[in-house]
Amino acid sequence: MKGRALGLALLLGWPVVGSAATGACAQGLLQRLGWRFETATIEAPSIHGGPVCTRASLQAAQQAGDLQVRWPASMTDDARQALLQRLLDDPATVCAYTFELGAAAQRAAQALQDNPGFRFSGLQLGWIGFGARGAPAQGWQNTRSFGRGYTPLAGNSRALDAFYTGSVRAECGVGRQVAQLATQRELYGDAAFDAEFAPAELSIGTLLGLHDTDSILLGAQAGEFFADGKAVRTAAMGRTAFLGVPGFIEHVGDVATLDDLSNQAENFIVVDVGADAAQALATHGGLGWYDQRNAEIWTLAQGIPRLGRRYFERLLYERDPGLRAQLQPRFQATLARMDQLLDDPFYQQFVIYVHPRGIRPIGYHIIRLLDRNPRTSFSIDLALHNLHTTLFRRWREAQLRHCAATGRPGSLTLDPN
Repeated sequence: MKGRALGLALLLGWPVVGSAATGACAQGLLQRLGWRFETATIEAPSIHGGPVCTRASLQAAQQAGDLQVRWPASMTDDARQALLQRLLDDPATVCAYTFELGAAAQRAAQALQDNPGFRFSGLQLGWIGFGARGAPAQGWQNTRSFGRGYTPLAGNSRALDAFYTGSVRAECGVGRQVAQLATQRELYGDAAFDAEFAPAELSIGTLLGLHDTDSILLGAQAGEFFADGKAVRTAAMGRTAFLGVPGFIEHVGDVATLDDLSNQAENFIVVDVGADAAQALATHGGLGWYDQRNAEIWTLAQGIPRLGRRYFERLLYERDPGLRAQLQPRFQATLARMDQLLDDPFYQQFVIYVHPRGIRPIGYHIIRLLDRNPRTSFSIDLALHNLHTTLFRRWREAQLRHCAATGRPGSLTLDPN
């Protein structure tokens, strides 16, 4: 009960007055996230968070002098605890957490990509298809008709194992939801993931349907959203602020311009962002600039006749030398300009997971859609998310509760193993 009360107090922002153990737990968590504390002969504490989200790694951030606290030897316990509580909400702490979050997103995406049984929509009885064995055999129970909504039936981790190792068919919107939930699983570890979230909070189904559930992604338990569709604020924060964030690639033209309805949009989570891609996004102020580049690429593609399946994918992504040699001289200047646009670090180093295409740079998807829906260009947006707000605070409070209950800081994964 003490652990629950502590977590509630911190979650609601109530002042926490109390034991040395409380301060030790907060300081232990901050240290595991990368903060370093030094007692010095100074009159007032000195805090330097630094631009942590721009760094390639936690080690690089620390080497650059980020995440440092110097406090006076004479500082009272109450003053130290108050400072620690402020640091738990510091932007640099959130950025330090994104290293853990990004690693979890990479593990989740890799596990989903590696499962050949997790396939795209096909012959199935509902929106999500669990095969002949049915949903209960794979750990899910139906909550909406026609397979449009499910919640875990007997353990959150076991339910997600259906997508890690089982046989399931679903479209890319469900794939994005599963990748988001799998990221939380990887972040917490199985035991804590099962204990910390109620089954209804892990609802999956149609994206619109999630709003009527207790979903931690888009429903009643989602809490505080971060809305940054064109990534203006995210790009200004730095590369790791993108990690694990959901988004979508969507057609610009109306429905009448679509030839392949199954590829009218691609839902994703961000898996990696290279340094040059992050710099390009910061320089251009987010994704809006790239929507213009997408439109130019699409316009240029209209001047080159498509021959055979996956023509532009082979020409522009695989850069098939034989196919390029066959291109008539009058198209070479157009091809060179398309290459120049697609060589931008954003297209090469902004790496996303899309079900069922797996983990690939975003340029692959922009090129692929030239083949699938050649009559419209596509735009890129980040979706509403709560990774740095509600979900960060829930993970943080779980860490503090674990420490308060056991008297041990533990690891950043709460699994006992």
